[in-house]
Amino acid sequence: MAPLTRGRANNSGHVPNDLMREYYEQRATAGLIISEGTWVSEDGQGWLGAPGIYNREQGAGWKAITDAVHAKGGRIFAQLWHQGAVSHPSFFHDGRLPLAPSAIDPMQTVHVASGTTMTVTPREMTRADIRQAIADYRNAAQIAKDAGFDGVQLQAGFVYLIQQFVHEPMNRRTDEYGGSFENRIRLTLEVAKTVRAILPDKNPLFVRISSTDWKENGWTLDDSVKLAEHLRGIGVDLIDCSSAGLVPDAKIALGPAYQAPFAERIRQETGILTGAVGLITDADQANRIIGSGQADIVLLARQMLRDPYWPLHAAQELKVHVEPPVQYQRAFPDVE
Repeated sequence: MAPLTRGRANNSGHVPNDLMREYYEQRATAGLIISEGTWVSEDGQGWLGAPGIYNREQGAGWKAITDAVHAKGGRIFAQLWHQGAVSHPSFFHDGRLPLAPSAIDPMQTVHVASGTTMTVTPREMTRADIRQAIADYRNAAQIAKDAGFDGVQLQAGFVYLIQQFVHEPMNRRTDEYGGSFENRIRLTLEVAKTVRAILPDKNPLFVRISSTDWKENGWTLDDSVKLAEHLRGIGVDLIDCSSAGLVPDAKIALGPAYQAPFAERIRQETGILTGAVGLITDADQANRIIGSGQADIVLLARQMLRDPYWPLHAAQELKVHVEPPVQYQRAFPDVE
């Protein structure tokens, strides 16, 4: 199950609650759940109602969720994110400004969904701010580990902080974090290396990227292949191959499993495991992606909202034996 930010945490304290626990528990038949985006710090806040993972109270809320998912036989990763320039301004009423690689209004350079995220001109991060952000990811990874998550995914795509450093129109820096390709991916690698050091070997680290921003002279699949090679070298286990989210005039070639070719190329050229996501809706389609070697895992998003028991229905359709959680066995007698 791909990460889906549903905005159901308490805005006071951003602590996961019982409604969230029920939501994840219901979908525990997925082989793996990637949590909604969890803020690594107060400075990284964005969507109203999104949860945090930067203090003990939030960690305890997530522990109740991981316990519930495990009790149903599922596995769950924490997705760590920092929204950077697109942090919601209502969180900065005390005079602070959102943080970003450069002081550029994101509405001028990236696609920001109308009605979901308002923006203000952010403050350019100092080197001390960058070091603190990396420390915030380290702290969040430790809390995720202690809360019982089975692994971590870094949100390094779309329009959020890590991708803002990679995205040239939003990064006008002239220091070691701006300019060249190697400098612009530096934060991505430093965060990934820091989080990997926190996690035991048994707990995988995934990174979600925007494989392309679908614009000429923008971020390309060639760039993503190079980035994936660097990430593989520092111990990242899998690249979740999404796309877009960066430019307002992108021409996206939507269609069934339209991003699977990105996963295939990155997998073939770097040897790293990849995940395919996007308009994957039926069992045969997902099975072909795995069977043909396009990707190592398939992630479903909206389809898991429509049908929390999609994996059990897929098993029935493909005539594959699975062991449903005991609570569901009477409903799925042909996969017992």
